Amino acid sequence: MSVVESPELRELVTFIPNRKEAIHNWYWYKEGFSRGMVDFALDRFGVLENNVVLDPFCGVGTTLLACKQRGISSVGFDVNPLALLVARAKTHDYDMEALAAAVKDALTWRIPLPKDLPRNEFLRKAFSKINLGMVCAYRGKVASMEDGKVRDFFSLALIDAATKCSWTAKDGALLRIERKPVPPFGKMFKYKIRKMLHDLKKNPLPQASVKVEQADARDLPLDDDSVGTVITSPPYLNKIEYSKMYKLELSLFFGLPPTQIRSFVGTRVDEGIEQAYWTDIGKVLSELYRVCRPGAKVCWVVGGGCFPDHVAEVDTETAKVAESVGFIVNDILIARRSWCTARRTIKVGPLRESAVILEKS
Repeated sequence: MSVVESPELRELVTFIPNRKEAIHNWYWYKEGFSRGMVDFALDRFGVLENNVVLDPFCGVGTTLLACKQRGISSVGFDVNPLALLVARAKTHDYDMEALAAAVKDALTWRIPLPKDLPRNEFLRKAFSKINLGMVCAYRGKVASMEDGKVRDFFSLALIDAATKCSWTAKDGALLRIERKPVPPFGKMFKYKIRKMLHDLKKNPLPQASVKVEQADARDLPLDDDSVGTVITSPPYLNKIEYSKMYKLELSLFFGLPPTQIRSFVGTRVDEGIEQAYWTDIGKVLSELYRVCRPGAKVCWVVGGGCFPDHVAEVDTETAKVAESVGFIVNDILIARRSWCTARRTIKVGPLRESAVILEKS
């Protein structure tokens, strides 16, 4: 195993480059990595069109969409219904004539406001009364669409437009209410569906199979020795924003309360933070070893754990766990270096984000 400084991956392990990528930029998801990171792994592993790539923590589908753009089939799993919706909407094979007709019709919508608004106190604080009413009215209209693919397309536009027309602001690990000028929802929604349709017309996607399902990465619905490549990034150790940051979307569109998915993979924890994390990561890596065929390659993007009194070197510890379940660790590619701080000012120690490259013998 070698530990290699890889500054060329510095931005690729973040979602930032996706801002300039059509379709990838339909929904901002700061916890994800970039299309460029997927391309790097596909090129390094020599993945061809007849391969199937797995992402057991698929998030909003960056791995799946990047593979589809290269004609490579993929399968992704996640437990977050919001992320799964976004991933599906970005990777569907659309009937473009039917979709264009639906967009044209939606541009003429004049939907009356509902008589009653949600009683959820957070939502009432997050929107002006008229924008909240408009979001709810459009939500009902979209939910009634019969074509599932078209409904996913419009649902993504609805969710993204709603966040842009709210008074919420994602700030680090906090979701703040910030009274500020925001656009009218109807105008933003119609701009969004026009842009998304334009992206699909200008960037037609190759025919490549994409499977997106809700499943736990510790118990994958896949056969033994069925996967040749894995490109993924698990929840980072001691991060809590995976669903708390999406409180608005989860409560308004999925009827779910915010949960704190921090240093573990599921929805609750009964042991210490770090112990829970490594227990679950061990289960995930064991499951990946089961579904990977001999010679399969894994690109596992991780970040260090920041605590008030110490830093956890997650990349090297991941390598140890991976070796314990049978993987060969080829490389640890250090992409980014930063500092773990306590109370925003006290330096605890250096942090790094890395790509751990594994192989099943």
